[in-house]
Amino acid sequence: MADVNQGSVLPGETSPPALDGLNATDSNGTDAVNATVAKFVATPEGTALAYGSLVFMALLPIFFGALRSVSCGKSKNSSDMPETITGRDAARFPIIASCTLFGLYLFFKIFSQEYINLLLSMYFFVLGILALSHTMSPFMNRIFPANIPIKQYQLLFTQGSGETKEEMVNYEFDTKDMICLVISTVVGVWYILKKHWIANNLFGLAFALNGVELLHLNNISTGCILLGGLFVYDVFWVFGTNVMVTVAKSFEAPIKLVFPQDLLEKGLGASQFAMLGLGDIVIPGIFIALLLRFDVSLKKNTRTYFHTSFLAYIFGLGLTIWVMHTFKHAQPALLYLVPACIGFPLVVALLKGELTEMFRGTSETATFSASRKHGSLERRNPKRCSQRVSPRIAPTETNIFLVRRGAGRMPYGQRDMV
Repeated sequence: MADVNQGSVLPGETSPPALDGLNATDSNGTDAVNATVAKFVATPEGTALAYGSLVFMALLPIFFGALRSVSCGKSKNSSDMPETITGRDAARFPIIASCTLFGLYLFFKIFSQEYINLLLSMYFFVLGILALSHTMSPFMNRIFPANIPIKQYQLLFTQGSGETKEEMVNYEFDTKDMICLVISTVVGVWYILKKHWIANNLFGLAFALNGVELLHLNNISTGCILLGGLFVYDVFWVFGTNVMVTVAKSFEAPIKLVFPQDLLEKGLGASQFAMLGLGDIVIPGIFIALLLRFDVSLKKNTRTYFHTSFLAYIFGLGLTIWVMHTFKHAQPALLYLVPACIGFPLVVALLKGELTEMFRGTSETATFSASRKHGSLERRNPKRCSQRVSPRIAPTETNIFLVRRGAGRMPYGQRDMV
C-alpha cells in the first residue's frame, strides 16, 4: 500500500514478482516521488475513504475466489483444472521471485523505462482482457437472455503438419463469451489510453480473483512454507535494500488496486492514490481458499477455518495501515498478514483438537486428485484432439483458424496447451 502521485505504482504481481512482490507500504508524503512536488496532505475523511475502499476491494477477490476454487477443484473438465502448488514449488517460489525482482531492477537501470513499460502495458493488456473475460463469464451466464441463440466457436493454434502436427492452443467459446471479450477489450483500451484508476482496478480485481481461484496449495504445510518464505522475502527487499521501492516506482501495470485520497475534493479526476499490491491479496488469498476447501472436506457444514482466516486477514491489513501511519515508514504488508493468516487458524485448530488432522490431510479430496490426474494426461496428449483439426487446411508450419462448433463447449479462456 502506498500514498504516491499518479503515475507511480506499487504493484503486487501476477507471476512470481507479481504475486508476492512489490507490495511495500508507504506512509503519506514520504514516497520519493513527492520530493519534486508540493506535499499533499490528505483529509481524515479522504484517508478513511481510501483505505476503507482498498480493504473492501481486497476482500472481494479473496471471498469470491475462494468460493469459486471449491467448484473449480471439482470440475471434470481438464481445461478447468487449477494449478497445484507443491511443497517444492513453494520452497523455490521466493528464490524465483527474488531473481525476477532483481532482474527487473537491472532492466530499469540499464534500459529506458518508457520502452520497458510499453512492452509491459501490452503484455498486461492481453492478460487483463482474458482475466476479466473469465471473471465475467459466470455472471453473463446468469443474465444472458434465453431467447437469443447461442453459437459456439473454437480457436485452434497448431504447429507442424501431417503426423507431426501439434495443438498448441485450443479455445472453445460461445456468444456469451464473445460479449465478455468485447466488454473486456473496451476496458483494456480505456486503460491503455487513459491509465484511469477505475480501469486499473477492474483488471487488478480480475487478476486477483483468478489467482485465488486457480492457484491451489496441495496442503497446509505447503501453505505455511509459501507464506513463510514470502514473509522473509518481503521483509528483506523492503527493509534491506532499495530494489523493491525502485522497481515499484518504475513499474507501470494494472497489478495493484488504487483509490484516490482526494476523491472528495477532485472527484474522478483525483490523482493522489493509496495503493495495495496484488501480492498482498493473492498470496494470503490462496491460503484462505485452501482453508475453505479444508472446511468442505471435513463435511461438518461449518466454515470455521475460512471465517477465522478471513477475519485474520482483515486484522492483519488493518494493522499494516495503523503501523504505517504511526511510524511514517514503508511497511511490507506480508510482515503482518502472514502471522495473522497462519496463526489464527492454527490456534483454532489447536483448541478444537484438529491440528494433527489439518496437517495430515489435504484440502483436495480423492476425487479432486483423480480428476486432476486425468486432466493432466489430457493436456499433455495433443493427439487426442487431432480429430478437431480440419483436414482441408493445407499443411503449413503453423496454422491458426476459427471454426464454428456445434457441441463440446467449454468456457472462454480455457485452453489445452502442450
